[in-house]
Amino acid sequence: MNNARGLYLDGIRDGRAREALDRYTGDRYTQHSTGVADGKEGFLAFFEPFLARNPRRDIEVVRAIEDGQYVFLHVAQTLGGVTHWVTADLFDTDDNARIVEHWDTIAPGGLISPSGHTQTDGATEVADLDRTEENKQKVSRFIATVLQDGQFERAAEFISQESYVQHSPEVADGIDGFTAFVAELTAEGKRLTYTKVHRLIGQGNFVVTLSEVDQAGTPMAVFDIFRLQDGVIVEHWDVAETVPSPTEANNSGKF
Repeated sequence: MNNARGLYLDGIRDGRAREALDRYTGDRYTQHSTGVADGKEGFLAFFEPFLARNPRRDIEVVRAIEDGQYVFLHVAQTLGGVTHWVTADLFDTDDNARIVEHWDTIAPGGLISPSGHTQTDGATEVADLDRTEENKQKVSRFIATVLQDGQFERAAEFISQESYVQHSPEVADGIDGFTAFVAELTAEGKRLTYTKVHRLIGQGNFVVTLSEVDQAGTPMAVFDIFRLQDGVIVEHWDVAETVPSPTEANNSGKF
């Protein structure tokens, strides 16, 4: 986990990109971030001009979880004191914990949900380590049953009916907020269909998925972050990004 944090904070926030790459990455660096080519040179070709364009960079790692070789970071960024972004980053590491592969999504930040939550506030403490696998299975079944098969009437089997805190900017709290959002999208012909879960990791009460999603014909890459308590989902964050066409990508693609 320290290497992932180090690449982000030392390399991007503090502007020491080349030194951070040498310190925190492994023999290869396969890149899935839009616009960034593979390898150390691809990273530098993107971020050295980025650092020059954005001399003021406020970056906070809000959440971090670790599952074996994988590390996930939920990050809030402000550039120049005015432009806000939220990113979700997943890192694969080698046997020496050095980074060898990276996936991400990035979305405009500074937005507030209908219930008054920001995109990154809320619980951060990792707990219930003994329930990691149980919680991963619960989220896997939720996505398969509700988000893939469309059995939205079964959402209460997976989401708390007592307290469900929602940080997605367009969705209100509670299971009613979730079902109302789904109904609105369906009525507008914009329903989200989860076509494939590419990665699912978890640590204790937190589970994170990277999914391929179709929104009315537009391909999306979506990171969902779930917090569970007593076997049900009680809090949710997401970061979504449109998938570029193969001709627009500088690497092998988002997934």
